[in-house]
Amino acid sequence: MLGTAFRTGSPNWLDLGSPDTAAAAAFYGSVFGWEFVSAGPDAGGYGFFRLGGKTVAALGPLTEKGATSAWMVHFQSADMQATAEKVRAGGGTVRMEPMDVMGEGWLAQFTDPQGAQFASWQPGKTGGLEVASEVNTLVWVELHVPDPVAAIRFYAGVFGWRYIEMETPGMTYRVLSIGEGDQEEGSFGGVAPQGEGAGGASTMVPRWVPYFHVADVDATVTAVEGNGGAVLMPATDVPDVGRIAWASDPAGAVFALLKPSPRA
Repeated sequence: MLGTAFRTGSPNWLDLGSPDTAAAAAFYGSVFGWEFVSAGPDAGGYGFFRLGGKTVAALGPLTEKGATSAWMVHFQSADMQATAEKVRAGGGTVRMEPMDVMGEGWLAQFTDPQGAQFASWQPGKTGGLEVASEVNTLVWVELHVPDPVAAIRFYAGVFGWRYIEMETPGMTYRVLSIGEGDQEEGSFGGVAPQGEGAGGASTMVPRWVPYFHVADVDATVTAVEGNGGAVLMPATDVPDVGRIAWASDPAGAVFALLKPSPRA
């Protein structure tokens, strides 16, 4: 599962683009107990979700023309210019060129060859999320695309990822890990064929989906619905993984919930 000892290719930041940041802050505050803290008057409405005083995600207004509300997963880069060139070389698109974010780090945004959007963060003064894999924090990221093998080839070229295959009912799931150290300890996410496995119809759009660790999936689903969100896949038990559900916030941003199995 995810940690905060980030290395090249690790998910190290997560933010939400929303058409109504106040409403989003209220929703996630009610569901996960997060507090929204502004990054300051020069940040254009951007700020941080905190839990127990530690940053667990971030939130800002939508900035791209035609964009819809979505969670954006960021992966660590050691050299943002080189990362952008690798994205282009692999057939991806650079949606936002590398930029220095007020000395906090370097940011760029990309789209992979199958249409899934992602971003990359090269740490400066801000290293990344301050806590992960604890209750009400990011625990896993998952890519849904038509061709998982081609996707892994692309991301391996950009970040050096490795993977192992797991056979599950009706599909092959591929568990991703960073390109150094122990493969199991370095696992952080997976790739599933688009339209198969968890998520149902919501996986018909190529996308990265964040999973949040929760203490009680069913209670969190109730909180999602009670605060104007939608349940895309009801809570269900997945052998050797845990209990999961998929949901969306009132603006339509998709995310998932996971209470890991003790053996996972």
